[in-house]
Amino acid sequence: MNREIVPEISSREEFWRTMAAEKPGPGVSSALVSALPRSAVCFRAVEVLQHNSMEVMEVMKKTILVLFAVVAATSLAMAQAGTIDQNTDVLGAHLGYGRGCIMCHAPHSGPGGNGKSVNDSQAGEFALWGQDLTPLYGKTLTFSGDGANTYQVTLPAQGTLTSAHDANTIILFCLSCHDGNVAPATHMTGTTVETLPVVGGNAPTFLGKDGTGATNPYQNDHPVGGNAIVTCGGKYNWDCTGGNTTGITMAGATHGGQFLTNYPGSFWNTGTPNATNITLATFGTTVTAVTCTTCHDQHSMTVFANNNGSFATSFFIRGNYVPQTGGNNAAQFCRNCHAAESNELHGVNGVPTT
Repeated sequence: MNREIVPEISSREEFWRTMAAEKPGPGVSSALVSALPRSAVCFRAVEVLQHNSMEVMEVMKKTILVLFAVVAATSLAMAQAGTIDQNTDVLGAHLGYGRGCIMCHAPHSGPGGNGKSVNDSQAGEFALWGQDLTPLYGKTLTFSGDGANTYQVTLPAQGTLTSAHDANTIILFCLSCHDGNVAPATHMTGTTVETLPVVGGNAPTFLGKDGTGATNPYQNDHPVGGNAIVTCGGKYNWDCTGGNTTGITMAGATHGGQFLTNYPGSFWNTGTPNATNITLATFGTTVTAVTCTTCHDQHSMTVFANNNGSFATSFFIRGNYVPQTGGNNAAQFCRNCHAAESNELHGVNGVPTT
């Protein structure tokens, strides 16, 4: 008998017989296998091993696919700073000590639904707004940061509201709670519910009465309005396209695209296709201006969601923003618009968000 085909060692022969008996194939009994010549058993064993190898390969392929999925999910999780709190309502402080949505959106009678007596021809007409707007109508406020009158905003006059989505109206709505000076304080204590990371304490939430002693308290607040415009190109901006009168497209930009990879929790990672023709706030013909809701989502204090999924945040910020981690995520959020301070515009492309 051919010694290359059939081993002579009895224990090895028994192994091949066992293999063939365990998987004899269709129409072959175990009893018949035991009666087969050793050469037949050997050939059958080779067939079984080949068949088993194919099964093993199939299992390995499936395992590799699962591993790829796990690695991808892990990579996204690693790119996110902080952990989403699964036990806290996303409205956070805007639950209004139990008033909830009604604090801002009274289902009946506008401000009257929140116990306020007003004389306003458009009371509650837009977004069922439940706060008193009359002290703020027509007021001119100077937001700054540069010590000049560059970013003046004149709020809508009484009876001129046209849409709850108008950027100027959004500022009016927000300040009906967050002014605290001209507009009386309601449902608020005047300081943030969340503690400031690192420095401790709480930040003021009344912008018009912030306790700093500033003659014009709005000049120490980030600019908003029709002159606060995000654009593309040049020394200080992303190499995106659009801006001012057209939406901004970050997709395909060399530096801007890399930024969105490094900061998946960016508010630019929205739209269809992703990061394409994104508008911010509309003032006249300008569609990429800044208003309150450019940086803040008043409906979610703890979670921000975009095309990449959900990300931990704080202070109602529209992005992955959890400074308490000690990482770079707070800086990354500001770099959404302030590109000149980014890693990517300094030629550093591999820094993830932490």
